[in-house]
Amino acid sequence: MKLLESIGNTPLVDLERIWDPDQSGVRVQVKLEGANPGGSLKDRPACFMIQEAIKSGALKPGQTILEPTSGNTGIGMAMVAANLGYRIKLTMPACVSEERRAILLALGAELELTPGCDRTDGAIVRARHIMENSNGEYFMPDQFRNEHNWRAHFATTAPEIWSQTAGELTALVAGMGTTGTLMGCARYLKSRSDRVMVIGVEPDLGHRIQGLKNMRESIIPDIYRPELLSGIVPCNDADAFNTTRDLALREGIFCGISSGAAVWGAMAVARDLPRGSTVVAILPDRGDRYLSSQVFASKCAICPP
Repeated sequence: MKLLESIGNTPLVDLERIWDPDQSGVRVQVKLEGANPGGSLKDRPACFMIQEAIKSGALKPGQTILEPTSGNTGIGMAMVAANLGYRIKLTMPACVSEERRAILLALGAELELTPGCDRTDGAIVRARHIMENSNGEYFMPDQFRNEHNWRAHFATTAPEIWSQTAGELTALVAGMGTTGTLMGCARYLKSRSDRVMVIGVEPDLGHRIQGLKNMRESIIPDIYRPELLSGIVPCNDADAFNTTRDLALREGIFCGISSGAAVWGAMAVARDLPRGSTVVAILPDRGDRYLSSQVFASKCAICPP
């Protein structure tokens, strides 16, 4: 098997301790996208966008891939670029975790950091400026505008979830970032059953959840179609951080902060559903990329002399 062929087919597991399925009568499951070879859900659209660009001739030999990112899409693209022999330059906010930057540098990416206070929007503006003033040196997939972003999830993520739940899915819950996951999954799942709800989790204004967007304070992705969603659940930093910690401590699921937000949203949705329902939350990545952040506290016992 080739590396890029190993993307997808990630496990779906039940929550058993932070959520009690026996008492509630509602099953909450999580899809562990950290099992992808590049470590996140974003391996799927990264591979899809680059491979489609190669097929169409939009990405030519010798060009450098250019992309704004908060981390995971950039890591996915850097993995694909290294595998296919392309150079890659990424713009990203300086506030992202040290681990994400270290991974990108290990994969050979050139990084240009933008002010952390501008978050991903600053990286988007900078990348688009570079692209507008380039002379053909770069190809920019632009995940926020690229239809192949959501098509990756229409073709892979959603069919996997539908199959893994044997078509018994009641609601799918995912965080709102580029929104490609939600848009692709909503299109596929609605085509299979009009009873399936697809719900976005939106962080509060001024949030600290890397990878997610509050649509009132951010550049709205061109691919975002709010009418495809069944609803939006707001999530604050404290709930996202605490749920992330609980997943590690009580379930043994070591995941990132946006995963905690998605699970918090999924449990909020599940509380209002009848017995026999099934809710799936998408966990975009693992917790390794956030060890330098405030979400995981370090407590070490020191042996006495």
